[in-house]
Order: sequence, then C-alpha cells, then structure tokens
Amino acid sequence: MTAALDDTHFMRIALEEARAAALHGDVPVGAIVVDDDGNEVARGHNRREADADPVAHAEIVAIRRAAEAVGTWRLEGCTLFVTLEPCAMCAGALVNARVARLVYGTRDPKAGAVETLFRIADDPRLNHRVVVSGGVLADDAAALLTGFFGELRARGEK
Repeated sequence: MTAALDDTHFMRIALEEARAAALHGDVPVGAIVVDDDGNEVARGHNRREADADPVAHAEIVAIRRAAEAVGTWRLEGCTLFVTLEPCAMCAGALVNARVARLVYGTRDPKAGAVETLFRIADDPRLNHRVVVSGGVLADDAAALLTGFFGELRARGEK
C-alpha cells in the first residue's frame, strides 16, 4: 500500500475519533498514533469539556495513551494523524515525544503551530524535528468543525 493510501486510511480513523469528541460537547478533533510498521498504537480525541482539563487535546490524549502502550515516552518511528493542525502546546508535545511524522487534516488559522502561525514541529533550533504533511482529507475535517461551530452559534453558545 502506498503512503498516500495509508495516510487517508488513518485519517479516516482520526475523523471517527473527532466525531466521538463532538458527542460529549468537545470540539471535534481526533488523533491516532501509528508505529513504523503501520500498526495502531493509540487513539484519542478532544476531552477538554468531558474531563474539565484544559490540556486534554486530541494529540495529548493520543500521545499519553501511546506512551503508556509502548512503555516509554519516546515515540520514535511513530506517526501521529490528527484532523486539525496542532496548536503550540501539541506541536511541542510532538517534538518532546520524538514523534517521527505528523499528518494533519485541515489548517488552523487561529492556532496552527506547525505551518500556519509557527513552525514548531520542524524548527531547526529544537533538539528534534517532526516531518509534517498537511491537507489529508482536509475538506472532511473542516466540515466537521464548521458544522460543530455552526450548531453552537445556532444555539447561541460560543
């Protein structure tokens, strides 16, 4: 199977996770960590509302679960797939966890920190760089977010 087919397959799983986040009132962002053999290591989705935890972003949840699953904080050789471009906190976590590759769906014009506002994941001043690929199933990921925020606005929420 080609890398592009793998990326699409795993992004579809991340989109499933994003839908799960919306079920409990969280912004629909989902993530999955895959090892270098293409095996799923862990999944996660936004849980800030569900857990009353400001750092429970999909990437953080998935990274924590992956580290627990493999028994080390070093996720060398792993790829993280996430539906929305990571923020500064999550991009920093990718670097600190030594994730090899990041694949994301849609850009985040307000908080994207791997290509849009900053380039934390591949900043040469840091001790590790993450290879970044963006735009995989971007329209699907964006549609989930647009629908979620449209519903919030329709209900008069922020």
